[in-house]
Amino acid sequence: MLKAEELQAEILNMEIMPDHVHLLIRCDPQFGIHKVVKHLKGYTSRILRQEFKPLTSRLPSLWTNSYFVATVGSVSLETVKRYIEEQKER
Repeated sequence: MLKAEELQAEILNMEIMPDHVHLLIRCDPQFGIHKVVKHLKGYTSRILRQEFKPLTSRLPSLWTNSYFVATVGSVSLETVKRYIEEQKER
């Protein structure tokens, strides 16, 4: 994803759900995950509204201000990747 590269972040895994998205992101802790999330939400909202014009008038916002962040450390990276990949099966 070009926007992630611009933010010096790497999207390691992604699963799109009906009402939310799971992302496994590697980023520079000095930049901050909160900035990466904010920029990705803004960017994807702008792109989706450009491509799907009805989104412009029907929804005041595509994303909420809330999000959940956890660091990988107490479990392996592979465990987190597997968790994200299995979300649609649940």
